[in-house]
Amino acid sequence: MAKADCVNGYKRPAGDDAERQPARKKRRKADGGVRGPEEKSSRLSAALLGEDSEISHDQLYELLKYAALGKCHNATQPSWCRIYHQSHLAGVVVIVLCETSQLHFYKFYLQFKHLRRLFRHRFTLSPSTNFLASLCGEGANPKPQNTAQGLTSTSSECVPKSPDLQCDPIIQKYGAKKQGLTSYTLTLEEQKRYDYPMKGSPKCRGYVCTECDQRRTDSSPLFGLDCEMCLTAKGNEVTRISLVDAQGRCLLNELVKPESTVVNYRTRFSGITRQMLLPVKTRLADIQTRLKKLLPRDAVLVGHSLNADLQALEMIHTSVIDTSLLFARNEGRRFKLKFLAKAILGKEIQCERNLGHDPAEDARAALELAQFFIEQGPTKVAELNLEMLLTTEKLAEASQNKAVSQPQGCQVQQQWNEPPRLLKTCFLDCLQVAGQKPLLLGRQELDSSGLCQSNLSTSNKQIFQRALAAVPLSTFSIIQFSLGPEYVTSRLLPGLCDKVRSKLTDMLTIYAGPFADSFCLKAVRKEFGRCGPIRSVTVGTETLQPYVCIQYEVLEAAQLAVESLNGVQIAGSCIKVQRPFTAAVLDCDVLIKELELDVENEGVIYVAGLKKSVTETDLQEEFSQLKDLETLFLPKDLQTGKHRNCCFLKFQRSQSAVEALEVLNGWTLKGSSLRSRNALAAGHLWRWIRQMNHSPGKQGGNTVCETAEQLWHSEQELRREVRKLDHRIRKLYRSLQSNTLCVVLFPGVNSVHGSQPGLGLMGIKDDGGRSAC
Repeated sequence: MAKADCVNGYKRPAGDDAERQPARKKRRKADGGVRGPEEKSSRLSAALLGEDSEISHDQLYELLKYAALGKCHNATQPSWCRIYHQSHLAGVVVIVLCETSQLHFYKFYLQFKHLRRLFRHRFTLSPSTNFLASLCGEGANPKPQNTAQGLTSTSSECVPKSPDLQCDPIIQKYGAKKQGLTSYTLTLEEQKRYDYPMKGSPKCRGYVCTECDQRRTDSSPLFGLDCEMCLTAKGNEVTRISLVDAQGRCLLNELVKPESTVVNYRTRFSGITRQMLLPVKTRLADIQTRLKKLLPRDAVLVGHSLNADLQALEMIHTSVIDTSLLFARNEGRRFKLKFLAKAILGKEIQCERNLGHDPAEDARAALELAQFFIEQGPTKVAELNLEMLLTTEKLAEASQNKAVSQPQGCQVQQQWNEPPRLLKTCFLDCLQVAGQKPLLLGRQELDSSGLCQSNLSTSNKQIFQRALAAVPLSTFSIIQFSLGPEYVTSRLLPGLCDKVRSKLTDMLTIYAGPFADSFCLKAVRKEFGRCGPIRSVTVGTETLQPYVCIQYEVLEAAQLAVESLNGVQIAGSCIKVQRPFTAAVLDCDVLIKELELDVENEGVIYVAGLKKSVTETDLQEEFSQLKDLETLFLPKDLQTGKHRNCCFLKFQRSQSAVEALEVLNGWTLKGSSLRSRNALAAGHLWRWIRQMNHSPGKQGGNTVCETAEQLWHSEQELRREVRKLDHRIRKLYRSLQSNTLCVVLFPGVNSVHGSQPGLGLMGIKDDGGRSAC
């Protein structure tokens, strides 16, 4: 039998089966969807533990595109999961629960009893202001109204303004008010995060400081900097540098001869050739000296991804504005300098007709962009709606390329004054060309022409009934349900968030005691620390004898302490261990049991009691003897990078996890006795609990003042809607053909009431009526 290799946390067979031809799939559907005994089932594999459980919209789009198209139309296997035998998929169904988030799923976890039992694979999804567009690709959304001098100056009337600027990442990062330039320089923490050269860093030994050490003010001078690099035996080395002042005058524009042998001149981008560098005598040390002389003591450098330029210059400068970060985007993405210059400044830079980039032109563009941002302020920049503008530009390019590739008589010129086609996008277009019209049901639907039509009066019941009839006839379906009136869900968001946070805090907290008056707190902390990472320990003296209140960072640790330390003698006292008695934890035992039975936690166990000196390599070697071990996840502290004295082990089979659990309790590793139990929150929930545990207590926003009775009735109404929705999804899922990929999405919430991440659940339905894993 061929061995399996591990790729991105999942097992990939060495001899991956060839994809069957689409004709086989069509024949199977014509025969009623029944597979012959020789045909293989599609299978989905993903490693979604801890930090790896957050998926971007681009990655989700990547999955849906491959599932819908296979290897056609340049679709490739997703980078974060794998679909085996994609050609055998009977269809793809995406169920979107509008105006909901991960918060709603876990607030009403017990009510979603069918949904949580159907899908093993779950992931966290960042919220999006235009979820359907990000889901399906680069939609032909309208262009933004408020532009500077750039892309939409002639047709901006077609573009709606962003409905809620509070959701814009620029406003979320800088606030709405205009500020001075010092508010937009990178902090030391940001410089460290984005790999800027810093004093004291081992990687920056031998780097030269600009000696600009004077305190910056809002009137400090700005200088634009850009370098072009060639690839040498040493790495990236500067071959040309430009420095411009605040008036755009070029102070420095020189070629630089690299110290090492050039491997690749990168002429297409750098514009540098071998002949250009032959007569050059200037070296890097000369440039460093000249820069130190040119820059005043309070200079602020501006550039686009300036960290790369400073690394190549081997120089340290503590006050910088990076325009790739200044114009903030969601999910860590960045706008290109070429796009920003055209959209905001109305300038064409980095033109293909020119040989390589002009560093003086790029430095000047970055400087002017920073000046525009400072002068106009975050609100004006957010109103430009750059995200929508970028989508429009890409769409225009795609349409132009498509028109060029078509015969002259068949070209169709699409005008900007036509109605927007929200879903006429990328792989959905390809499906329509192949004769497989995508189905969209819900508040927005596709008419016969492919245009997106809104119908806010459509009820969940009507959508459900139409879906039962229409989904089997479509190869790709998007079904949108709503959890209730939009004002109800958004109004309740702050209250729901506070309730869930309070419940999590109580479930993560245990009380232990009573202890003797002179007990050793260090010994108590050490013993309870063997159950998992502790967030805080406090001693209560309100009682006759002292009790200790311990708050853990993970649910498994608190549950393990209750199960293993209750009635045990610690610090000379026989103690009782229990959770606080509050209304929020009255159903704690039921919730813990359901989490243990959750399909996401099947085959996953929690191990605590690891010494600080233990490394991930040590654990892999130690646990390699465990049968069917698939993945090891070692949680780490975000600030220190050190592990949190616990780990999660995921096994290929549930029985192997049961057997490992029996062996691991009492297992000694480097002199430390391990404790273990079934996992409760090993996947995306682990990450979300940590975020909730470290976020502020009260959500801001314009909360509507209501009585406790009104809020209770609203929450009860929401609870009833959740049960109905859960029941409908179960019936819809049961109606699907075997080998159908089903993805259920809670898109996340971005509003003035707060922001909450989304949640995705996915699986391929097997013959047993449940998602195959």
